[in-house]
Parts: sequence; structure tokens; C-alpha cells
Amino acid sequence: MDITFEIKRFNELSLAQLYESLQLRSVVFVVEQNCVYLDIDGKDEKALHVLGYQNGVLIAYARLFDQGYYFDEASIGRVVVHPDYRGIQAGHALMKAAIAGVYEAYGPQPITISAQLYLQKFYESHGFEVISETYLEDDIPHIRMRKA
Repeated sequence: MDITFEIKRFNELSLAQLYESLQLRSVVFVVEQNCVYLDIDGKDEKALHVLGYQNGVLIAYARLFDQGYYFDEASIGRVVVHPDYRGIQAGHALMKAAIAGVYEAYGPQPITISAQLYLQKFYESHGFEVISETYLEDDIPHIRMRKA
């Protein structure tokens, strides 16, 4: 597995990178998960964007926020791996890059996420702990998790 990660501010994204990231998010969050919701939520401009490429193809993506924007702590969201590239540990590589990106951009601090319930064990493997009851977000069971 050879994934190259870049972290960029919104205004540093090329048009192609913006298009690829929005397309990947739509493929998974809207089409695959059959969830009608507004992915383009007006928050991309405030985020740092983690882009994971393999052979020039965007296969993994996440966005990062400083504390106080999404939660009281820094946060990672829109964590996604292209369906054609699952099973090669791309999600784990993405989370390592995202956590390192939070620490580098905002300093070492707790990170809070809103995780889809079925991914609880995945996030626990990266040091996150459940801090809420299950709740529905866009009709999908979620839990809030925190990495101290």
C-alpha cells in the first residue's frame, strides 16, 4: 500500500482536488449509504482537507477542524475511503494522517468525532473512546467518540 497524503486549506485546493473530494464524498455518503443529505454544508471553507492518493487517484479523504468549530475539541470528519480501495488498510493510514494533521495544525489536544456506530472498533483502534449514547444523524446510528 503506497498512499501519499496531502493536507490543504480550502483555498489551496485545486479545482480538480475539490471536485474529486466532493465526488468521493457523494459516492460513499450519498449513493452507497443511500442517504439524502446536504454534504456541501458550508463548512469546507473552515476545514483542513486530508487527501490520500494512490497512483494519482484520490482514494481517501477527511476534513479537520480546530477546537470550538465543530465540537469543544478539535475534530475529524467526513472520513471516507473509496469502495474500490477498501481492504488495503487505507482507512487506518487516513486516520493516522488525520490525527497527525490535527496535532501539527492545532497542537496536541483531545479530538472529538461523530462516528457511525458500525465503525466503533475501527476508531477505538486509533485511541478513541465512546463518550455518548447512540444517536441518529441522517437516519444512521452514530456515537460521539473522543481521543484524549
